[in-house]
Amino acid sequence: MNEFKLTAWPDLPTAFRHIGYRRMLSDLSQRHITEAELVRGSGLSRHEVRALLSFLKDKHLLDTRPCQRAETRWPRPALARLRQWWRVVRA
Repeated sequence: MNEFKLTAWPDLPTAFRHIGYRRMLSDLSQRHITEAELVRGSGLSRHEVRALLSFLKDKHLLDTRPCQRAETRWPRPALARLRQWWRVVRA
């Protein structure tokens, strides 16, 4: 998994002038961010996010690096155990 950061603000073609793309560019300009985080934060589909990332890569406007942090799902199992414990206590 890679993280991306914008190196310079691009002049966007009309296909990318939707508010979701501008939100995505704002996030990319502030920090390194993963594709999954861009999908969640922008409200765009994965295909649309990949299209903009591809456009930015072609224009050499993206700094790409391997992901430094692992995305974990630790709260889900912990919450499931907590929910199960709560059902036992209430019964």
